[in-house]
Amino acid sequence: MRIVAGTWRGRTLKSPTWEGLRPTSDRLRETLFNILGPSIRGARVLDGYAGTGAIGLEALSRGAAQVTFVEKDARAVKLIETNLAALGGDAKPVIIRAGLAEAIARLGHAAFDLIILDPPYGDTAAAEALDAVQPAAGAASRVVVEHAARYPPPAERGGLRLTRTVTAGDSALSFYEP
Repeated sequence: MRIVAGTWRGRTLKSPTWEGLRPTSDRLRETLFNILGPSIRGARVLDGYAGTGAIGLEALSRGAAQVTFVEKDARAVKLIETNLAALGGDAKPVIIRAGLAEAIARLGHAAFDLIILDPPYGDTAAAEALDAVQPAAGAASRVVVEHAARYPPPAERGGLRLTRTVTAGDSALSFYEP
């Protein structure tokens, strides 16, 4: 895994050494950030189900103002911390070790410009992730859910409307707006 573009372009990230964590591929991350384009600059980003932190780190590399990582696995939190330390820089991200719904409750009424969710693949995973994150989606938020291409995403959920889905192999990215 590597950072695709931005300040840390080409820098290698540590990968998990255990089973059960499925990092977003470099190709899919590149597709995601090409679609988001310059809107990432200055954005407040929530990286839900952060895993290795690759999505949030890519956002920071491309100029996000602030990233909040949410991950419940202690090993993955340690991996995010290791990757952040290796990259250096002035970024002061927030890392919350909790499930997504609990983390959103802890954040109170914080709204994010961009929310990127990569829940474990399952037939209802996208809908459940959208439900959990709904309180953090403001009037101008964009929400992106990575999911298995074989499981169609909900057209609407919790005030969020599906605007686009991009498929790449077994994975898909679904884009939502209020």
